[in-house]
Amino acid sequence: KPCTVETGATLNVPLFINQGEIIKIDTRTGKYLSRAK
Repeated sequence: KPCTVETGATLNVPLFINQGEIIKIDTRTGKYLSRAK
């Protein structure tokens, strides 16, 4: 599903990610990597 992060970038994340969760993003590709712990 589409997601907009704090910086304004838009990317696709899995459906199990909820608003307000912290995620890791590959800055080279702009793709979702995982949830941050």
